[in-house]
Amino acid sequence: MAGCCDPRGCQELFGPRFARHLASRYRRRGLDATAARIVGLVARHGVDGASVLEVGGGVGDLQLELLRRGAAHATNLELVDAYEPEARRLAAAAGVSGRVTRRLVDIAADPESVPAADVVVLNRVVCCYPDYERLLAAAADHARRLLVFSHPPRNAVSRALVSATNAGFRVRGRSFRNFTHPPAAMVAVVEARGLHASYDERGRLWRVVGLTRAAG
Repeated sequence: MAGCCDPRGCQELFGPRFARHLASRYRRRGLDATAARIVGLVARHGVDGASVLEVGGGVGDLQLELLRRGAAHATNLELVDAYEPEARRLAAAAGVSGRVTRRLVDIAADPESVPAADVVVLNRVVCCYPDYERLLAAAADHARRLLVFSHPPRNAVSRALVSATNAGFRVRGRSFRNFTHPPAAMVAVVEARGLHASYDERGRLWRVVGLTRAAG
């Protein structure tokens, strides 16, 4: 479907070897800085008893930390199944296997098949998806209280880096592409679905944006 992310391209880049690397790094070092910022933001808004929906959560490390902080249940959506064995091992080791649901579904292409959640998270996902409007609109519609997403800054340096990276993918015959979508336009898409931007932190490599839905 036009505008959707091609699972074949994701499978080329995010395979079992990459999943093993992520799981090993999490076991050794915990969350990376960006994921830790997201967990801290969600926790400040209140995570106790909340349902969490993460789009493209990989091996589920961010979800595990939210479950440890009191979230009731986490659902992970992926386009490829390469992460599943490592994600199951991490959940089992944390004793939360019964509180995690993992599905292969594109929320932008099939939003009706995904239930809403109190908190929706997209960490380093929007930059991998060609149609950010469709993805963020679907994610926002599923967020009862809070939506958090991270994205790279859109400046000359990041755009040059993404162009060079995509050129490398083309040379190697890979269909996967990265994108530097306009930050203000991304926030506008979510705000048009009834959420309000309440947090915007610019890190060295990744920007984290949080939007809340008014109670009532």
